[in-house]
Amino acid sequence: MSVDPSRGEPAPGAPSPLRVASVPFSDRYVDAVLPAGAVRVGPEQEPSRWLDEEYLVEHAGELDVLHLHSGYGHLRVRDLERWAETVRRLGVPLVVTVHQLREGTRAARSRHDAHLEAVLGTAEVVLTLTPSAADEIAERYGRTAIILAHPSMAVPDPELGAERGLVGVQLGPTSPAVPDPAAVARAAASGAVSGGGRLRVLARSVPDVDPGVRAMAERGELELVVHGPEELAAQLQQLHVAVLPQQWGTHSRDLEVCRDVGTRVVAPSCGYFADQWSDVVTYANDGIDGLDPVSLTAAVSVALTSPMPRPADRTWRGEQAEAVRRVHAEVYAQVAADRSWV
Repeated sequence: MSVDPSRGEPAPGAPSPLRVASVPFSDRYVDAVLPAGAVRVGPEQEPSRWLDEEYLVEHAGELDVLHLHSGYGHLRVRDLERWAETVRRLGVPLVVTVHQLREGTRAARSRHDAHLEAVLGTAEVVLTLTPSAADEIAERYGRTAIILAHPSMAVPDPELGAERGLVGVQLGPTSPAVPDPAAVARAAASGAVSGGGRLRVLARSVPDVDPGVRAMAERGELELVVHGPEELAAQLQQLHVAVLPQQWGTHSRDLEVCRDVGTRVVAPSCGYFADQWSDVVTYANDGIDGLDPVSLTAAVSVALTSPMPRPADRTWRGEQAEAVRRVHAEVYAQVAADRSWV
């Protein structure tokens, strides 16, 4: 795209940049995949105004592509179905990236499945992050998804080093994703000790931590570290091994942070985490059979006895991210061109 340097705008006669409405407006992933030749449009507030039918009708002419990542889980199923019908009626090109294929409780799973059915039935193009997720999307929803690698999420801090033997896990209160945080902590601590290391629990605040985990910290069985969201990458970089504790999920951004900074990951069997990065140790934990603590203990011990991975090559990660943005640019240009013929 040619730009008039005196105004920071496209030069006369140059094609206008594509106007992309992203839902959500911004987060680490959305920012990483947005092509340089695209302009984000719409208000930044969350939930996104683009999910409001009236707003969409009034402002449909202000966008060329609507890209749905997440942020629609609060909508009732019939409301999202009606929204999808409005998208079709207006002829708005919809691109959907499937990040998660599963939710926790039975009710949440049913709702999430219905949400995906509504948006995938409307999308002109479907994207996802791993071959296994693409296979599941084809089997469950009859859609062929373009597979794009998850882009880099962090840059290692050259001033930080990892402590050999240090195992970390993010834990908070009891939740559908982690129904028994203390059981996870006990199994991870056992694996850390058997592998010659120790366990650190990462938390947003002490009151949010499960009482059983706090009691372990008070007895000296683990270290409890409170950190802010902006400090997570640095905290993960200091670990030898990071444990993902959830019983449901499909892909993980935190796994990509670990890949970037050189921290080995122990991941549950519920998702496609090993498809994201082959250097992952898997343990048994899913929403059907629950946590197998013996499996987690063994996985942590194995991970600690393996060599620490090196941080991802920054040149390769940069080339990977550029390839992902290039595919997004091609998809956006194609669906926007298709709209112009309507």
